[in-house]
Formats: sequence, C-alpha cells, structure tokens
Amino acid sequence: MTISHRRLGAGEHKVIVLHDWFGTTAGWGPFLDYLDKSAFGYAFLDYRGYGDRVEVPGEFTLAEIAADTLALADELGWERFSLVGHSMGGKAAQLVLAQAPDRVRKLAAVAPVPAAAYPLDEQGHALFHAAPQNFTARRMILDLVTGQQANAVWLDRMVARSSATSRVDAFAAYLTDWTTQDFAAKVTGQSLPVRVFLGELDLALTPETFHAGWQPLYPNAELQVLPATGHYPMYETPVAFATALEAFLRD
Repeated sequence: MTISHRRLGAGEHKVIVLHDWFGTTAGWGPFLDYLDKSAFGYAFLDYRGYGDRVEVPGEFTLAEIAADTLALADELGWERFSLVGHSMGGKAAQLVLAQAPDRVRKLAAVAPVPAAAYPLDEQGHALFHAAPQNFTARRMILDLVTGQQANAVWLDRMVARSSATSRVDAFAAYLTDWTTQDFAAKVTGQSLPVRVFLGELDLALTPETFHAGWQPLYPNAELQVLPATGHYPMYETPVAFATALEAFLRD
C-alpha cells in the first residue's frame, strides 16, 4: 500500500510530521512558508479517516498512526528521521519512538499529549466526547486551547475545515485512543533530544503537563514556552514557531 503524504523541502535532515486531532496535512497554517527547505526534507502524514486518506479503512488508533509512520519512512527510504508531533500527534510520535528508537534522531512535540493516559474531568469529558457530532463543541475546544484570544473568523474556519476533512467515526475513535492509552513505560529513559513546545496561552496543555508527563520519561527533555500563542502556533505565531522548531532540529 502506498501511503499518501505531502512533501516539503529536499534537505538532508528528514522529518516526519504528525498532525493534531483537528488537523490534516493541509492544516499546518502559514508557518510552512517559513521552513528551511534546503536544510530539511519534511513529509506530512494524513491519518486514516482524515484528509487525503479519509476513505482509507482502519481502526483509527495511535498504533495505526505509528505503523503508518514507519511504513511511510520505509517507502521514502528514510532509515533515520526526526519527528514533529502536534497535540494528539505528539502522543503518536512517542509510540513511533517506542517501536523504533534507533530510527528517531530528535523528537519535537508541539502542545503534545503525554504518553500516559490523559483523563478528562466530567465537564471536559462531556465537551470532548460531544465534539465528533457537535461542531459547537469543536469550536469551544478551539477557543479554550487558544486562551480565548482567537477571533470568530479563525475559529469558524478551523471548525469548518475539521468537519470537512475528517470522518466522524475516525474523529471519535482517535479521541478514545489518545485519552485512554498509556505507554509511558515503553518510552521511559529514551536518551534522544526531546523538546516540548507549549503556547503560553494554551489552557489545556501547560508547563505542569510537561513536568508531570514528559520530564520524568525523557532525561534530555527540554521545555520551550512560546509567547503570544496558544495550542496552534503554526497559525498564531508562524514565523516565530518555524524559527524555534528548526533551531531545535538543526544539528
């Protein structure tokens, strides 16, 4: 099976990029315009049930994402690569690392979900589990994670894109998986360079999440708080985010 993906750049340092619960390969915003295409070669993967792979059947789990990521790397002939994972994609990237630690150069995790289970309180559970069918709930989540700073035009556009580019059953299944799966023991002690990027306005993924869910697992984990942004720095502060990300990825 050939895995549909998007490519950007032809640099020697190869990077596979995993999107968030709401996103697709087309959902990385204007920051793509500011990436160094001579130093890096990026491959962006759509998950099963999303984007260009919306009709691809599957169980819609993080394990499938990890398997497809490694299969894509094999198709591209990339023996070693770095990983960039956003939100849910940050958790999926850790499962790739658990399965193929010798192949991953660096891990950049952007507003990422930890490897352990991510329990939601009663109110959060109701909101998130309503989101597959309820687009108002999707909008409320986006407003929350951007610190209630984003305007209505952007929120409405993100909801519309999300609803148009993902299947409801896939959206719901991935939610169950990324909130309940716990594979922290599989990545504990990995010594590769890891940097977690958090937006200072994000009300869901915070420095406390890093200290509790990331720092104990990765001896070389670093935290970088991005100013003036929430959960979506690729939209909110694209130039600053591209600069920070590639500063970490460079050898």
